[in-house]
Amino acid sequence: MPEHEYFDPGYPELLIENFKSQKTMRWLGANLTDLKPGYAEVTLPWREEFTQQSESVHGGLLATIADNAGGYAAWTLEPNDSNILAVEFKINLLAEAKGDPIIARGHVVKHGRTLTVSRIDIYSVEDGKEILCAIMQQTLICIRK
Repeated sequence: MPEHEYFDPGYPELLIENFKSQKTMRWLGANLTDLKPGYAEVTLPWREEFTQQSESVHGGLLATIADNAGGYAAWTLEPNDSNILAVEFKINLLAEAKGDPIIARGHVVKHGRTLTVSRIDIYSVEDGKEILCAIMQQTLICIRK
């Protein structure tokens, strides 16, 4: 992935606080576990309530944490008075997610003036081994105030 720099050096703390303010992420128990320029990692603990009939984590929840990982990766490259929103994404579900935790790692592929493309790899940690269970590509828009 390309090397990036924060748009604003004081930005990581603002983004971490922003993530913590998301009621959905708090309700799910998801955490922003790593943040670097153009990169973000979100983890989700396995809970029985998250599973579907095969006892794997529901694909919609994988998409939810992946959307956040890609979005925060992109947001690290924007001004601190901006907002970032997904305008499109595609997810491929590759394997059942039965491990604990589930990890979504977002990387900015192309940062543009208005649109940014991120790729997110989603892993299920099973017996200490990361298993790639889904990949997502998304396009995001930066809304500057």
